[in-house]
Amino acid sequence: MNTVINGYNICYNKKGEGDETVVILQGWGTHLGMYDSIADILKEKYTVIQFDFPGFGGSDEPREPWNVDAYADFFCELMQELGVKKATLIGHSYGGRVIIKLAARESIPFEIKNIVLIDSAGIMPKRSFAQKMKIKRYKVLKKILNMKLVYALFPELIDDWRSRQGSADYRNASDMMKKCMVMAVNEDLTDLLSKIKQETLLIWGDKDTATPIGDAKIMDEMIPDSGLAVIPGTGHFSFLENPGVFAGIMKSYFKL
Repeated sequence: MNTVINGYNICYNKKGEGDETVVILQGWGTHLGMYDSIADILKEKYTVIQFDFPGFGGSDEPREPWNVDAYADFFCELMQELGVKKATLIGHSYGGRVIIKLAARESIPFEIKNIVLIDSAGIMPKRSFAQKMKIKRYKVLKKILNMKLVYALFPELIDDWRSRQGSADYRNASDMMKKCMVMAVNEDLTDLLSKIKQETLLIWGDKDTATPIGDAKIMDEMIPDSGLAVIPGTGHFSFLENPGVFAGIMKSYFKL
């Protein structure tokens, strides 16, 4: 299904016909279909909404770089367009960032009943001195290689170097989405965690390298009403890597 929000074509899907609503906010660069298994767990009791953020899956890309707050603003408009006044929010990775922003706001146009964060992003890792120096060298080198004269002399070498920089998500993103991603990863949401008033379930893979288990422990400590469920042997997509254990956690929490 499709809807239009502020001129953006947005893909979304609904499963189930329950009186209560659950909305799934996706991870960076994924598509809504990746979360079908989560929706299928809940659809017998809830109305489950999946959607693609602008720039993800089948939805239109932002016309200008969006930070996390801009995505949170968009989500509020989506909820109004779909007529959702109260919902449980489930966020994976980047979706967790957006939920943290929303839950920390003094006022939003809908009520968040409770929250599930799956391998959520939001905490900026502490960088060692060596890592800081590496970033500094990268910025200096990037500035030099962006000079027109230097690029004219070594275009193939420079293009090859550029193609190997950053994470896989960054390399696979369009120029616009790279700008959005940079703004996201450079914003630390740690100070917002204590403002989350909703009951929050944290589900994490103990082998997650994108958002390490240490991030989950910080969130569990700082969110006033939270609990942490760890799925052993899984990484950043714990819900896909061990669907049986994940389903068991969800069914227990949602009383299915």
